[in-house]
Amino acid sequence: MIACVDVDYNQNEEGLAACLVFEHWHSASASNTYAAVIADVEPYEAGAFYKRELPCVLEVLSYVAEQLDFIIVDSYVWLDNQRKKGMGAHLYTSLKEKIPVIGVAKTEFVGANEVAIPILRGDSKTPLYVTAAGVDTRWAAQQIRQMHGDFRLPTLLKEVDKLCRSL
Repeated sequence: MIACVDVDYNQNEEGLAACLVFEHWHSASASNTYAAVIADVEPYEAGAFYKRELPCVLEVLSYVAEQLDFIIVDSYVWLDNQRKKGMGAHLYTSLKEKIPVIGVAKTEFVGANEVAIPILRGDSKTPLYVTAAGVDTRWAAQQIRQMHGDFRLPTLLKEVDKLCRSL
């Protein structure tokens, strides 16, 4: 099973975490959905995004009943070619490196341009940036490229984003 997770924040500074679980890279719909509202999240800290985001991701993942083979996050795994950890790498470490983590970022992070693989989907001229831990990044990019949907963002990544914003 594959999970995609995303986090948003409300006016009360609560973390709103959502997770969709699905069977195949080309799945058009989730087989299960999980959500969590997390109080007392860390304030945003430039250069340490994971301190705010990671506890929220771990909380929603703690509800997942399925055995996960991969986790997709809306962030970078690596921030440079020296293996500076992004949120995805911190997640991978937190999971004791047992579940590969694939980062799909919507914006370019200049330091990561040597490790991120840009991919185009649909008719978009704007790439997504894929990084990974626990699995080959080129393979991960190919899986993200083949995910369901005709647009830049795969259907289920768009859905998990909508879900966390609606909590």
